[in-house]
Amino acid sequence: MALTQQTMTDEQRKSVVLEYLKAFDNGGVTSSGGNMVDLFADDAQVYFPKWGLATGKEEIGTLFAEVGTTIKAIKHHYADFNWIFSGSDVVVCEGTSHGEHRDGAWRAGVPEWGAGRWCDVFEIRDWKIQRCFVYLDPDYAGKDTARYPWLAKRTNP
Repeated sequence: MALTQQTMTDEQRKSVVLEYLKAFDNGGVTSSGGNMVDLFADDAQVYFPKWGLATGKEEIGTLFAEVGTTIKAIKHHYADFNWIFSGSDVVVCEGTSHGEHRDGAWRAGVPEWGAGRWCDVFEIRDWKIQRCFVYLDPDYAGKDTARYPWLAKRTNP
């Protein structure tokens, strides 16, 4: 990790997170037309469930490319985000989304047990994401019901 060069406020860190999430909604393209991987530090780490830990921009790009091939469209619900500021470089954003996965559509809360609720933990310094750990159910279309007996009794979306 690089030494801190600039002091950032919580609102500035929040703006980096929003740029990252909006890039997802825009097919990986930032508001300035750049690649969302450019929002990360050279030695950043990203964790995504069922993919694992990606370290460095090249692996992060691979992670996003591989996960991205399964998602046709995504929309984050910005008005409903919950923010937790730690007083340090760590910011937590909890939210909901809807979209179209290759296996079907999803919308947070439909059904209540389905995909669409997520929580991301970020570490942001010098206007770059140093660390992003994503916590969500990657079974967007709710197809993985056979392995969970409580879901097998419920109606699948």
